Amino acid sequence: MVRFVTGGSGFIGRHLLRQLARRDGQTFVLVRPRSRERLEAFIESIGAGDRLQPMQGDITQTALGLGDADQARLRGADVFHLAAVYDLEASEADNERANVDGTRHVVELAQRIGARFHHVSSIAVAGSKWKGRFTEDMFDEGQALDHPYYRTKFEAEKIVRESGLPFRIYRPGLVIGSSETGVADRIDGPYYAFKLIQRLRHAIPEWVPLIGFEGGEVNIVPVDFVARALDVISHRDGFDGSTFHLTDPSPGSLGDVTNEFCRAAHAPQFTLRVDSRAKAR
Repeated sequence: MVRFVTGGSGFIGRHLLRQLARRDGQTFVLVRPRSRERLEAFIESIGAGDRLQPMQGDITQTALGLGDADQARLRGADVFHLAAVYDLEASEADNERANVDGTRHVVELAQRIGARFHHVSSIAVAGSKWKGRFTEDMFDEGQALDHPYYRTKFEAEKIVRESGLPFRIYRPGLVIGSSETGVADRIDGPYYAFKLIQRLRHAIPEWVPLIGFEGGEVNIVPVDFVARALDVISHRDGFDGSTFHLTDPSPGSLGDVTNEFCRAAHAPQFTLRVDSRAKAR
């Protein structure tokens, strides 16, 4: 079996490569010149030099910048497209270039080589204003895509759906560090609360109850869970044309998540939590 991975040097990508390295066959990993040394060091560190092979290119280029020989090596491959902008602070131009144009270039290559397409999308395709449950059967359901990240992830998924390729779509929740090591690539999302929790721990005894907001659901998933799910689902038969939410089936509220972090840090917890929708009369 031949596989081709974009975004392999990223956070989810490196965890997926660990899983794919255990499989039979050859996995080629797209990498930009400036990231090649780091990717090669990672491959060496997990002892997978005989199963993972860097392939230099860039999703912003037509045919990803790959020559005819490299394209021939990828014929009939399973393409795993993870490369994207995941930063909510990124500019609209950067989101468009990576998430939309990049996906279009990868899809065009996949069509040329006769590939099956595994697309890592996001629960962000539901937009920021969707009310109620957004299921795997839903795509364009009138959601408000009022942020460049939401809009471009939606458009990228649409490109895949209309490509004519056999595809499988994966929508992870808010991806955090490994459940085994806790290691994460960057400080964002729920990690912003850590400094506040640290200050609470130093200022207030652990037994003192606090009052805070309940907040809405926060669907967080550890990166190793996402990678294992991707690996397992992608290697099973009969799932082409399907969409999978790689999420917590029983997500907690913001208050639940914050208290979990407080318990781990031996900080005081928010015992009384007020619904943030409540307003003074």
